[in-house]
Amino acid sequence: MAVEKRLAFAIVQFLRDQTHRSALNSDEQESLEVAIQCLETTFKISSSDCHLAVSQPLREIFLNALLKNDNLTVPETSPSPEDIERAEQLKNEGNNHMKEENYRCAVECYTKAIDLDLRNAVYYCNRAAAHSKLGNYTEATGDCERAIGIDPTYSKAYGRMGLALTAMSKYPEAISYFKKALVLDPENETYKSNLKIAEQKHKEASSPIAAGLGFDMASLINNPAFISMAASVMQNQQVQQLMSGMMSNAVRGPAAGVGGLSDISSLIEAGQQFAQQIQQQNPELIEQLRNHIRSRSFSGSAEEHS
Repeated sequence: MAVEKRLAFAIVQFLRDQTHRSALNSDEQESLEVAIQCLETTFKISSSDCHLAVSQPLREIFLNALLKNDNLTVPETSPSPEDIERAEQLKNEGNNHMKEENYRCAVECYTKAIDLDLRNAVYYCNRAAAHSKLGNYTEATGDCERAIGIDPTYSKAYGRMGLALTAMSKYPEAISYFKKALVLDPENETYKSNLKIAEQKHKEASSPIAAGLGFDMASLINNPAFISMAASVMQNQQVQQLMSGMMSNAVRGPAAGVGGLSDISSLIEAGQQFAQQIQQQNPELIEQLRNHIRSRSFSGSAEEHS
């Protein structure tokens, strides 16, 4: 019954939205109110049951299925001039929310704009950007697909698709979309930069060593702060003793009754000493490395919205 209640709740939300349309006369609005009351009574739900809400409005869910089944066919009907004007206002509100990093409100504004004008690729593409900021990468790719279906020459939709796919670790697909974006906009530096990042991540993911480490060792080794810190740590007497013992074990070998697990233990101990020294001397660099491992930032994070 839980699924039926959620469906009924979504239908009630849709009907409530329809009651606010100025095109309805009083009798039609009253009919909608009666339908809402009947559904709420039958399924024992109310407007306060927010836990029953779904992530997308019912109209949008239906549209997604319709476009998918129709191979992303653009709707034939055109919106009214009033709807177009209101949709543009909502888009601009969404853009302002993006600048304020209020991404959920941005999604809501773009969704309302889409409801008014289903033929505008910009609204889908902008909502894709908002979804990506929220980590909703599957939704972002879906919106990019719809934007491309409406306007196959819209380079920004390909670029944002590439960003979402990169975040999902789908590097070959991301590379393909960045290249398509560059075909449409060859001089776009953001697409070029993000293409390089996706290619590098794909290369790293293909390397067992790099994949295990999770970050670019070459950049770390070439970091002057890291080099200076490593040299300082190596002056530590305890670290020197550990390294000396490991080297002695390597020279004497297992025949001398050492090596094997003892060498591994020494290596682990030396690594722990090294990490502790780094943490004490330069905690800022450690935090930078942690952030770098979690995620590498993309170019165009402060990109303009259409």
